[in-house]
Amino acid sequence: MSTKDFIEKDYYKVLGVPKDATEAEIKKAYRKLAREFHPDANKGNVKAEERFKEISEANDVLGDPKKRKEYDEARALFGNGGFRPGPGGAGGSFNFDLGDLFGGAQGGQGGAGGFGGGLGDVFGGLFNRGGTGTTRTQPRRGQDIDTEVSLSFTEAIEGATVPLRMSSQSPCKACAGTGDKNGTPRVCPTCVGTGQVARGSGGGFSLTDPCPDCKGRGLIAEHPCAECKGSGRAKSSRTMQVRIPAGVSDGQRIRLRGKGAPGERGGPAGDLYVTVHVDTHPVFGRKDDNLTVTVPVTFAEAALGGEVRVPTLGGPAVTLKLPPGTPNGRTMRARGKGAVRKDGTRGDLLVTVEVSVPKDVTGKAREALEAYREATAGEDPRAELFQAAKGA
Repeated sequence: MSTKDFIEKDYYKVLGVPKDATEAEIKKAYRKLAREFHPDANKGNVKAEERFKEISEANDVLGDPKKRKEYDEARALFGNGGFRPGPGGAGGSFNFDLGDLFGGAQGGQGGAGGFGGGLGDVFGGLFNRGGTGTTRTQPRRGQDIDTEVSLSFTEAIEGATVPLRMSSQSPCKACAGTGDKNGTPRVCPTCVGTGQVARGSGGGFSLTDPCPDCKGRGLIAEHPCAECKGSGRAKSSRTMQVRIPAGVSDGQRIRLRGKGAPGERGGPAGDLYVTVHVDTHPVFGRKDDNLTVTVPVTFAEAALGGEVRVPTLGGPAVTLKLPPGTPNGRTMRARGKGAVRKDGTRGDLLVTVEVSVPKDVTGKAREALEAYREATAGEDPRAELFQAAKGA
């Protein structure tokens, strides 16, 4: 706010009190208006937020006897807020430098009205910034929340809605988020309601830090609430239903926008981050967007070929054709039977063949195998292995 704006603003009118109002009347008027226009009670209402800032600004000045006296004297000097023309009357051309006047640049002399250090001292006392400050109390974004959830293998592939119980900081119910037991916090004089203070870092640059006096809130509670100790925030627990999208993997971190802790003074809510843990499945595994399964086959099926039924996750079985001479460990693909991708399509089911060898062979099966061994006695499946070993 500029110095000119400050002089022209009628804080008595803002609070709706006469100029001779007592401290009690000013305090009562402020409480009533603050409750009515507080951002927590008017979420998303920009006009109410601006009105609350004006009310807080007016109370910060009129609620302090010293600041009120300086404010009254400054306004009296300029005819209750109007900058009057200088010598020359109406239409005169008397110009003056407001920067020099308000900065006390006249050699530090009393100047008009006998203010000693110049009007810069007056405005510096009011806003702690030599007349260049602002009393805007900025909306604050809510904190982000981290939580975890455990899903079954099937839930991770197909998606699931799960209940999550979370603890976070939200506006204190006892003081309606104001931090003051009477509901009347005042603008922090150190940061002038911005929640930040500047510090020099050398080379002409400056950095901002959270205000150490108000902890970044921009407001200070003169009568701290017993529940939140003046912070305006209290720990609360809530349970919400969260939809976990299909196709999530173990260890994946999901971001849910606006599902975190509520903001302050009309600020947006934070985000919710959910880390997913997925249980193993007794039959299926996963490789990226594909599911995997190992299917036992008989020696005859592998050698002579045939059709094999393969289970799928949550759906009907599929039938795969084994070509004759299928080796142990060969992987085949059932398309579209895998995990859900981000674009909504599905990966594949990778089927690995495992030749099953019976532990006991008796009767006709044994006779048939004996006959097969005799018929293939001239074949040595390890011949190429030894040849390669000699040539290495």
